[in-house]
Amino acid sequence: MPAANRYTLAFLTAHPDDETFMGAVAIREAVEQGHRVVLLLATDGEAGKSGRLQPMERPELAALRRQEMARAAAVLGVAEVRWLGHPDGGLAAVAPGWLRAQAAQFMRETAADVVVTFPEDGISGHKDHTAIHHAVREAVHAGECPSVRKLYYAASPPLLASGHLPAVRIDVAPRWPLKRAALLAHESQILSIERVFGPLGDASTIEPRMREEQFVLAWADGVSFPVRSESSLFDGLG
Repeated sequence: MPAANRYTLAFLTAHPDDETFMGAVAIREAVEQGHRVVLLLATDGEAGKSGRLQPMERPELAALRRQEMARAAAVLGVAEVRWLGHPDGGLAAVAPGWLRAQAAQFMRETAADVVVTFPEDGISGHKDHTAIHHAVREAVHAGECPSVRKLYYAASPPLLASGHLPAVRIDVAPRWPLKRAALLAHESQILSIERVFGPLGDASTIEPRMREEQFVLAWADGVSFPVRSESSLFDGLG
């Protein structure tokens, strides 16, 4: 692939494993196409549970989840993982201007072309997810990260119900072994993973609602929610 057609895809999320839940296949396909993928995590995920592992204090779980994230990043081919270190479960208490400034700085420093984050509802309603949504959205809309050409939200039932259809839909089944491996890298979160995806057997066991990765195009070159059907997150950048 010519260098001129290589782009940087940035995922900005709240917790380690968010990236795999919402876009493991999209990430790996972007890497295989020659693009660079970077990831910003606002927290260490220390308020989560430890799954089938022994109970852990928050500092121990935070350290483990960083290790798990490194393993998942290696599976997916993520070029850079950056941590903000805010308290897990406490993003809503972080000064909105500060979180927005940190998100914008990350997008500028990585020269992100395409950005993926949560929709306003946070998919699960988690306040950390909602906080990172607002920080990213406001930074992009204000032009604080001028390299960004496109902003996508991972699709959620409320977003779809409001009439915003996915611009990009990716079938998970052909790449399920890859997504499964990335999910399993987040070992401490296995109970949550199985609750969402099913028992992590072969592709036939995937919960129906998780059989596609869907992305709603929320903003592109200054236009909010343009109606498009795209073959990839990088359509229209050339």
